[in-house]
Amino acid sequence: MKLIFFDTPHNLQSISSHDSVGLSLKLFDQPLIIWNINLIDKINKIDTILIPEKYPETYSIVKEQFPTIQVNYASTTPTHLSETMQIATKKLDFSELDQMELNLSSTVYQLKETQEIIIDTIQYPWDYLKAIKNILDNYVLESKISPSAKISKTTVIEGPCIIEENVVIDDFCKIKGPIFIGKGSFVGMGSLVRNCMFGEKTSIGFNCEISKSYFSGHTEIAHHNVILDSVIGGNVWFGGYSGTANVLLTKKNVKYQINDTLIDTGINHFGAVVGDNSAVGAAVIILPGRQIPPNSIIQAGTIFGKK
Repeated sequence: MKLIFFDTPHNLQSISSHDSVGLSLKLFDQPLIIWNINLIDKINKIDTILIPEKYPETYSIVKEQFPTIQVNYASTTPTHLSETMQIATKKLDFSELDQMELNLSSTVYQLKETQEIIIDTIQYPWDYLKAIKNILDNYVLESKISPSAKISKTTVIEGPCIIEENVVIDDFCKIKGPIFIGKGSFVGMGSLVRNCMFGEKTSIGFNCEISKSYFSGHTEIAHHNVILDSVIGGNVWFGGYSGTANVLLTKKNVKYQINDTLIDTGINHFGAVVGDNSAVGAAVIILPGRQIPPNSIIQAGTIFGKK
């Protein structure tokens, strides 16, 4: 089968500095595009992959990861989409297709009960959080804990979890699944972590609450942080006593700020987006629906709200 990737406008630029969303976002510590290719290839053998010309970094990574598949550039456009992409977020059978077109900002996953394939097109950060919830629900069905992980006897694990190599979970923590904790991560004493996806070397400090959030990895969260319903890029630092608020006092839908425009998320629980290589000082509160671009520094004591 020939797999053709294309790109359409989205609002995920604030997460990462990689050249495409397919590399910026990860699932179980794999770049999104690699996850999607692996899953599709298991169902229908891929012989050719086409990557849009404007994404040389993505092209190089895919070519390196799949040496037996022919990988080429292509000037693809979304003007003549296959039927598969026109039914995004619906049940899909592509086991007999000769050619498939897939948006670079899509997640592909399989339902645990019916084994049917679902494609979700990700346009906004909260779309990705929804997709992660679905993927955790369908792929983290039982606990798999690496023998090299060190988990305190006083820690409580409730629900299925994947805990990878060299993870350390300190005393008196509570881990609620489904959850994925990547290699070399750390959870500090007394922290509550639930329904999250942690990339490798995510460090959570003492007495934090981390819920329903995505961490790209190589990120350090200091003590007494609360991070809820948020998307956190790679190589990010949060100082102590900081966090992301996820609910408005009015309980209305959270609006997400893109440039000078507020967009209704359609949900009343959504935190923040913090881009790669950013540093958030101590005692910073990020209000619901705000984004911090990659390579930002937020001064200690800031209430990060509307511009």
